[in-house]
Amino acid sequence: MKKLFAILIMTLIASAAFAQTYTAPVAPRKAGRPQKPPPPLPAREPGGVIPRAVRGGNPLQMLNPWAPARYGTAQQSVTVKPEDPGKWNGIKLFEIYF
Repeated sequence: MKKLFAILIMTLIASAAFAQTYTAPVAPRKAGRPQKPPPPLPAREPGGVIPRAVRGGNPLQMLNPWAPARYGTAQQSVTVKPEDPGKWNGIKLFEIYF
């Protein structure tokens, strides 16, 4: 056991004597391109009956069937049942787009 331990120590010393350090060549880093800022997100206005009434100026025109096109249509303000597209299910008071 003593002989094995002595051989192990001699091997470690011999391997340490042959060991070399490695230093990688250091090259100066190139300056990267400046990143362009991402394009701005389009401003999305909230939809629904209440924001459209406030934007339109005259909320009573939304009840008028002969109102100008800028007040929108009923299809933009209601939700429909998927199984029966002719019937409405609810009114979109506020609508947020993602």
